[in-house]
Amino acid sequence: MKDRASGGKPLLVTVLLFPGVRLLDVTGPIEVFSSANDFGGRYRVRTVSPDGADVVTASGTGLGVDLPAAQAQDVSDVLVVPGGPEWPSLVKDDALLDTVRALDARSRRTASICTGAFLLAAAGLLDDRTATTHWRFADQLALRYPRVTVAADPLFVRDGHIMTSAGVSSGIDLSLALVEEHFGADVARAVAKDMVVFMQRPGGQSQFSVRTRTPHVRQEMLRRVLDAVAEDPSADHALAAMARRAGVSPRHMTRLFHDEMTTTPARYVERIRMEAAQAMLEGGDDPMATVARRTGFGSPESLRRAFTRNLGITPGTYRARFRTTDATDDATDTAGTAGDGGPPG
Repeated sequence: MKDRASGGKPLLVTVLLFPGVRLLDVTGPIEVFSSANDFGGRYRVRTVSPDGADVVTASGTGLGVDLPAAQAQDVSDVLVVPGGPEWPSLVKDDALLDTVRALDARSRRTASICTGAFLLAAAGLLDDRTATTHWRFADQLALRYPRVTVAADPLFVRDGHIMTSAGVSSGIDLSLALVEEHFGADVARAVAKDMVVFMQRPGGQSQFSVRTRTPHVRQEMLRRVLDAVAEDPSADHALAAMARRAGVSPRHMTRLFHDEMTTTPARYVERIRMEAAQAMLEGGDDPMATVARRTGFGSPESLRRAFTRNLGITPGTYRARFRTTDATDDATDTAGTAGDGGPPG
């Protein structure tokens, strides 16, 4: 792709439109690629629909279509497949799924936005791949399409020639990652600055922090325990210590976590500590020993094991990746080069 971008011919981005598409799923990526042209990028963006007709989005806004998908015979460098709130009906639309398959076959890179992952899955393009989607629908994606390995947490996932992104705004993160892949980090950074969005959101970064995803708990004693963990991850948060803090037995504390948090005390503490360590690695250059001590892991080796277990990469690799949008070395890139289909890029 970088060799392709180094020539004089613009890279072709094809955006699939259909009735009921979510507006930001379309306009977010288009703005990124179009803005890149002002800062050294070279993209040509076009829109297609199965029959060539203009579409009305889920918000009621009309969008023009450049040509029918069947007439888009030239190879696209990027195919963007957005989602829509009526995805349960869209995945039953055989004509739309045939269009997705045909366009993918003529694309070097296929990228879905939000629930667009359901269209790729229904078309069979995510079989035996790892993918993500909006956090609200991750369980349904996994249930409907058991051949897809669903990673519910990341902003976007790269597996072979296919990329999938989470909630609608993460389509901007994915598009910035592609700009960086094609034209370098400086161009992507300039686009992000121009659009007043974050550049430094690597694909493996969580959609939400642990605390924002924590359900409301009924027991006040449990809420105090959760607050204590979040306020000082480096403190003693062993099961016995948390139980003493709450004035209950370790067995009762375990039951509370199971009933109200659907997890174990140890797993919750590790998630909080992981998030704290990620924040330190993203925002500073502290030695690994300092990061481990301040986040409760104790030693660099324990920190490394936690990162490898949870993200599939070392803390050092995570720190390096934070300075770029590239997700290639994230845990989500499980397939490597295996199954990298589509026309050669």
